[in-house]
Amino acid sequence: MQDGQPAHARLGSLLIAASAIAFSTTGYFTRLIELDVPTLLFWRGIFGGLFMLGCLALMYGSETVAEFRSMGVSGLCVAILSALATVCYVSALRLTTVAEVMGIAAANPFVSGTLAWLIIGEKEHWSAIVASIVALAGVVVMVGPAAFGGHIAGAALAFAMTFSLALMIVIMRIKKSVSMLPASCLSAFLSSLVVWPVSSSQVPAGETMMNLALFGVVQFGLGLLLLTVGTRFVTALRTSLLNRLQTVLGPFWVWLAFGEIPQLSTLVGGLLVLASAMAASLVVQRNQTAS
Repeated sequence: MQDGQPAHARLGSLLIAASAIAFSTTGYFTRLIELDVPTLLFWRGIFGGLFMLGCLALMYGSETVAEFRSMGVSGLCVAILSALATVCYVSALRLTTVAEVMGIAAANPFVSGTLAWLIIGEKEHWSAIVASIVALAGVVVMVGPAAFGGHIAGAALAFAMTFSLALMIVIMRIKKSVSMLPASCLSAFLSSLVVWPVSSSQVPAGETMMNLALFGVVQFGLGLLLLTVGTRFVTALRTSLLNRLQTVLGPFWVWLAFGEIPQLSTLVGGLLVLASAMAASLVVQRNQTAS
């Protein structure tokens, strides 16, 4: 089947939406686990990497090592960019507000779409472009105009995270014929390696370790695995747009678990993001079916 056929587009959209659901649990787990950020990320990367490595072993068996070798330079770039985005994200949160990081990350669909157009000539349906604008407006409503006034270094790191993720998605689109699952697995271990020198040497135990395992497997491992597979079937702009669903769902899980009632602006902006992502997917799939 061709990449543009409805079945593949529908499957890719579902996988990316599912990855956004997994990624959206970040706030829940970081509130639940009372550890410093480097230690949290270290164990998240370890468990996420082990989970993906186990999935790869089940899929490829004795050919697992060969799959890592076959990912080539492009796979290594994907792994580095993914790990870099993780480090920049955490560092940005330490230097500026969560709202500002969310606001800057909302530009990801535009960055991804522009890079995909410039590098591989990937054109997008007008509905997805309009939806991206609506989604950006929704995030601005969520975080508020006052959010964009944080530390310059924090904003720069947030932009670096956004650009890294966008470039990673474009490389995955270029190398659709090559499985990037090994690269995603490698990126998990790389993210742990980067924060290891500043993480705690004390090994967590009991319930904390169990929650860390869930954090690594559900939020990181499963989310990255679904995103990696789904990106092969969906354009860069729509991949980034659908992934913005995590911005909407993040406050929802925290509300359910910890009783933190979202502000009205969060609800209104979240509905805009959710509606734009759903509308773009439905319109594009309808046009593909008609053609």
